[in-house]
Amino acid sequence: MPDLLLELFSEEIPARMQAKAADDLKKMVTDALVERGVVYEGASAYATPRRLALTVHGLPIRQPDTREERKGPRVGAPDGAIQGFLKAAGLASLDQARIESDPKKGEFYVAVVEKAGRAVPDLIAEIVPEVIRSFPWPKSMRWGSGSLRWVRPLHSILCTFGPETEDPEVVRFEIEGVAVGDTTKGHRFLAPGTIQVRRFEDYVAKLEAAKVVLDPARRRDIILTDARNLAFAQGLELVEDDAVLHEAAGLVEWPVVLMGSFEESFLSVPDEAIQATIRANQKCFVVRNPKTGRLANRFILIANIEASDGGAAIVAGNERVIRARLSDAKFFWETDQKPLPGYEDEGKPLDQRLAKIVASNVVFHEKLGTQGQRIERIASLARALAPAVGADPAKAERAARLAKADLATEMVGEFPELQGLMGRYYATAQGEDAAIAAALEDHYRPKGAGDSAPTDPVAVAVALADKLDTLIGFWTIDEKPTGSKDPYALRRAALGVIRLVLDNRLRLPLLAVIAKAPFAKSNDIADDLLAFFADRLKVQLREQGARHDLVDAVFGLGGQDDLLLIVRRVEALGRFLGSEDGKALLAGAKRAANILRIEEKKDGAGAYAGGADASLLTEPEEKGLQAALQTARQAATSAIDSEDYEGAMTALAQLRRPVDAFFDKILVNAEDAALRLNRLKLLEEIRTATRSVADFSRIEG
Repeated sequence: MPDLLLELFSEEIPARMQAKAADDLKKMVTDALVERGVVYEGASAYATPRRLALTVHGLPIRQPDTREERKGPRVGAPDGAIQGFLKAAGLASLDQARIESDPKKGEFYVAVVEKAGRAVPDLIAEIVPEVIRSFPWPKSMRWGSGSLRWVRPLHSILCTFGPETEDPEVVRFEIEGVAVGDTTKGHRFLAPGTIQVRRFEDYVAKLEAAKVVLDPARRRDIILTDARNLAFAQGLELVEDDAVLHEAAGLVEWPVVLMGSFEESFLSVPDEAIQATIRANQKCFVVRNPKTGRLANRFILIANIEASDGGAAIVAGNERVIRARLSDAKFFWETDQKPLPGYEDEGKPLDQRLAKIVASNVVFHEKLGTQGQRIERIASLARALAPAVGADPAKAERAARLAKADLATEMVGEFPELQGLMGRYYATAQGEDAAIAAALEDHYRPKGAGDSAPTDPVAVAVALADKLDTLIGFWTIDEKPTGSKDPYALRRAALGVIRLVLDNRLRLPLLAVIAKAPFAKSNDIADDLLAFFADRLKVQLREQGARHDLVDAVFGLGGQDDLLLIVRRVEALGRFLGSEDGKALLAGAKRAANILRIEEKKDGAGAYAGGADASLLTEPEEKGLQAALQTARQAATSAIDSEDYEGAMTALAQLRRPVDAFFDKILVNAEDAALRLNRLKLLEEIRTATRSVADFSRIEG
């Protein structure tokens, strides 16, 4: 079956745009083919700095014929309706239509419209110009006198179609003078000549011969393998960096791995700052000395040419730039540890930076005050939280006060991604307690699903205070997430609190914490914020395989703000409902709740409170259920008081048979009003007993 080969050849495409552009090209072309009824076996798209390429294989030669029955007006309809039907159906007269009858609508005309399929190359000639003109580049440009827009000037289009056994044909179309043919060009410097190609396999092989590796995944493999080998040959280890790897692969068509060096004196700068400098300015890898675990004074760069001097000039140019940038980093590192002019009386360097933040009145949020005011809130909250997490209150407060101080340093100003990390380095350098220094880095964690939560109590206290202050503050000013919008990353902050609590198995009543917050309206937002935590906890537990409705059932009890106990209840409830006793009791409890909900509409809420009157219980099943309820309720309450949720579930499991027997033998809505009321009170006791562990009415199934 025929294959399509398409290449759009242009000036250099930014590396960050290439992967999505390849995906967009594949989707837009294949979607357009499918819309026209053309199916295919497979498709692949590729990108290099100067080209987007697409191959679609297993295409038919022609579009399939179509046959459509089009219903027309009734027989005897006005002439205008008849003429409109004939025109729409492409018929010359009504003789070409047939008449069908319907028992309700009578007789009406039906036209059979048959349409022959078109040649697929003709369809491609329509599709590709449409795709090019509507291509969703984040940024595009127009050049010359035409109206065509592309990410960079588009030089040529290669488009061929045909089976493997024959020479493919060039799909001809016009798009503002850009040439369409079966030729492309190789590497800009190493093989700039024109290359004629036939089909995809031929295209890939000839590009390779012309020093172009088409597949970005293969370019990444080449870079990573050669970089590892080059480092190993020098007795070093490559520090792998996915961001650098992907960008480097997007900057070169023929990757050539080289090694450069810099002065050892720069190694006095923290490793992370060296790596950030080299990554940001030259898109290069750093290497590690396996004997010391520290960085070596080497770096690995990716060139796009095989230079006649073995790359010496390229390496020297990169070394000059990196030397200058590392000189800046070393200056920042040393300057940040010196007294800050005008703040010499404020104590140590970080204290001086903190004083600068406070004095500058940098606004955190117009409704939540300055960054200095926020730091005071976090420090106060961290001290209050310290006993609950096992931290020293003084250390927690000190760490919280210094946590944002590195934001005023030169190093973090240049490399914002180093915030927290540089705080730890500077805190260590000025002799802070190790737990305080570590907290300055770790209080930002967990930063995402793949990040671990801190475990040191001081870091945990500051991390909780930081995230809770953010949540409480934005809830107070009613700046909550809406839909997919979450500009202040409040969902991530809530998940961070959940992770901190659960991973460290902390007992932290959230309502009490919210009440301590220094916002006048904090009590007003407590329930709504707790519901937000419930939603985030559902997400967390669902990713771990738990059922979201069980979280609803536990939160449905009201006042449930201890996340660790909530999770324990959910886990125990899940195991219980997985048993036969649990399933049967759930069915009985939901049946009782449904009856009560219906009857309460007649008698009013609370009409069945107070428990059933034992003197009105006449049937053995009633008496047996009441006795079982009393025993189970006492045992479950005692187990819950001691936080033994498995024990509470075991106690409730004893209700299974009495509840089943009651519903099998007893008519709840008896004709005798007193008997009916008493039996409804007995159902209320079932609901009350099960609500000691969860709101069973919220459980699905």
